Amino acid sequence: MTLTWIDDTVTPPVQRIVSPTYPFPVTGGGGGGNPAGDGAVNTATQSSVASSATDVTILAANTRRYGASVYNDSSAVLYLLLGAGTSSATVHTLQVAPGAYFEVPYGFTGILKGLWASATGSARVTEFS
Repeated sequence: MTLTWIDDTVTPPVQRIVSPTYPFPVTGGGGGGNPAGDGAVNTATQSSVASSATDVTILAANTRRYGASVYNDSSAVLYLLLGAGTSSATVHTLQVAPGAYFEVPYGFTGILKGLWASATGSARVTEFS
């Protein structure tokens, strides 16, 4: 089965096709934070956040974010909280093991907070926008 339609949410309007050969729309348009609107990521920005035994911001909210990764470059567990609030050993979204990394879900543009079980090392963060 093939489904086609005219997508007039982009300029100029384009024909979209979904079929076994093209299982999802193959053209971009209006793509998230990309000024070109083509769905491509233009920038990868790296940062490092020193570990802390108290709540710190790992990555600020950014409406232009496509995705991000957080590498726990520490010998201690990183308690990571997606969204506003105060992270703790009991209030967190997930634990990132020492030497492991986490990929932020596509489309999540909110703040990332965190703290470590002990303050050794850092978080290596790459944000895609």
